[in-house]
Amino acid sequence: MNEFPYSNSNKRYHTLDYFYKNKFGSKVFKVSLNAGFTCPNIDGTVGTNGCIYCSKSGSGEYGGNPNDELIKQFNEVKNRMHKKWPGAKYIGYFQARTNTYSHVTVLKEKYETILNLDNVVGLSIATRPDAISDECLDYLEELNKKTFLTIELGLQTIHESTTKLINRCHDLNCFDNMVKKLKKRNIFVVAHIINGLPYENKEMMIETVKHLNEIKVDGIKIHMLSIIKDTILEKMYNEKPFHILTEEEYVDIVCDQLEYLNKEIVIQRLTGDPEATSLITPNWLIKKVQVLNDIDKLMAKRNTYQGKKVDN
Repeated sequence: MNEFPYSNSNKRYHTLDYFYKNKFGSKVFKVSLNAGFTCPNIDGTVGTNGCIYCSKSGSGEYGGNPNDELIKQFNEVKNRMHKKWPGAKYIGYFQARTNTYSHVTVLKEKYETILNLDNVVGLSIATRPDAISDECLDYLEELNKKTFLTIELGLQTIHESTTKLINRCHDLNCFDNMVKKLKKRNIFVVAHIINGLPYENKEMMIETVKHLNEIKVDGIKIHMLSIIKDTILEKMYNEKPFHILTEEEYVDIVCDQLEYLNKEIVIQRLTGDPEATSLITPNWLIKKVQVLNDIDKLMAKRNTYQGKKVDN
């Protein structure tokens, strides 16, 4: 097989590193931040308990301390990562909880505090499809003209039975409509999905990816379900255990999913990255590099690549 066109390494998929280097002409890394937002699925707007897998940090384990000012958080994370990638540029990553869930004046103050820092070339904002008001959309459109803006939307699955089980408190139509609104404003959209959700089989996980292909998202993050201490999911698992994917099963599913994704879709993540101290299961998730290497090996063994089943 010829070298995959959207990779600057041995990867057979469209890597984020390739995308950033091609767009900005240098290494770019994300600086994870915790801006202290809450979530409509926690404060009672649509729900009170949050998604069943969500940790106390709201997926912000690798962000800064929410008690610190944003610039202090940014500098601490940036300085850590600079040891590995000196000379890189940065994208401010508003990661923890729902980062459009506030009045636009609050959002503007937080976002532009980071955007005004040296060598920040963009913002990546993680949120929910039901938490972007029309006023916020207008502001994001304006922001997108000033910097490279990415909106990361949580979907997790297209299947309604699972959506209810995990307490997402929004439906697929809500997600699809928000993708359309963002794309209409030329904003780069990344979807989050989770493999291994309770009672989903391989075919269901592949169907979720096929749907994202059809609605033409720009990027995707694929996570493996992790059971974290002190979550509703932990309690559910203890009371009625369900199948947890083995690493071999997960790698096989991810390789199939990649085959169904258009080559132009940027693969921003292929596995979860939980903190070892809070992880109940699966323990193989701690070995992130091994999981990624095993995906590469299976793609090579199959002589396959991202988009192969779209091309055929």
